[in-house]
Amino acid sequence: MRELETLAVGEELPPLVLPAISRTTLALFAGASGDHNPIHIDIDAARSAGESDVFAHGMLSMAYLGTLLTSHLTQAQLHTWTVRFVAKTPVHAQVTCQGTVREIHEQDSRRTVVLDITARLADGTTTLRGSATFRTDPTTEAGT
Repeated sequence: MRELETLAVGEELPPLVLPAISRTTLALFAGASGDHNPIHIDIDAARSAGESDVFAHGMLSMAYLGTLLTSHLTQAQLHTWTVRFVAKTPVHAQVTCQGTVREIHEQDSRRTVVLDITARLADGTTTLRGSATFRTDPTTEAGT
């Protein structure tokens, strides 16, 4: 686990490379999330909507980004996290999540670190783009 004090602008978190998204992954995520939209799990429904096949829930990729962030930084220090869905993630795609430190601010004994975060496919297509802000809390660090 990295400490916010050790990060520098331009530093990259180690990427999270995920296995290819299978139909089983989509079905399990549908059950876990309660999102049973058939375009994610039923090829006939996807085709009737003009798609060639099912595609992953956007929130699945967002969950993967959350895994990236909390694998390397303290979850309790996560202040904000936003993403924009910019492309679909097809079934069988392999997703890689990345984070790069964009800004660091120091004020009143609090350090704020802003990261640019992305989810990308093996062909380079960005499917999610966003940012995450982590900050230290002086009262928490002091144990009060």
